[in-house]
Amino acid sequence: MTKDEITAWALASGWQVIAGFPSLTKPSRPNEAIVRLVLKTTVASLEIKKPAGKWEKMASESYSKIEADPHTGIPGGLGLNTISGLTMLMQDNKDRLLFKK
Repeated sequence: MTKDEITAWALASGWQVIAGFPSLTKPSRPNEAIVRLVLKTTVASLEIKKPAGKWEKMASESYSKIEADPHTGIPGGLGLNTISGLTMLMQDNKDRLLFKK
């Protein structure tokens, strides 16, 4: 996948751009990112915000090794399928954006 393909998938899956990064937010704080995708020139990284406020890199992979799951479309290689609660958080964010419109 490319940077643009990952961005398009994220925005279609309920992510929103906050501070220049596709991000997910808590339902209680919809303007504060707690999960973000850092999309650099050759590498995509998944970062989660710790309670102390620092970002921790959970996974990082080059674009050439990231492939969309044929059934869900979720980019593989960044651990999006393996982090508990992330799918639910993505659905909450997607629902909130739909009801906002």
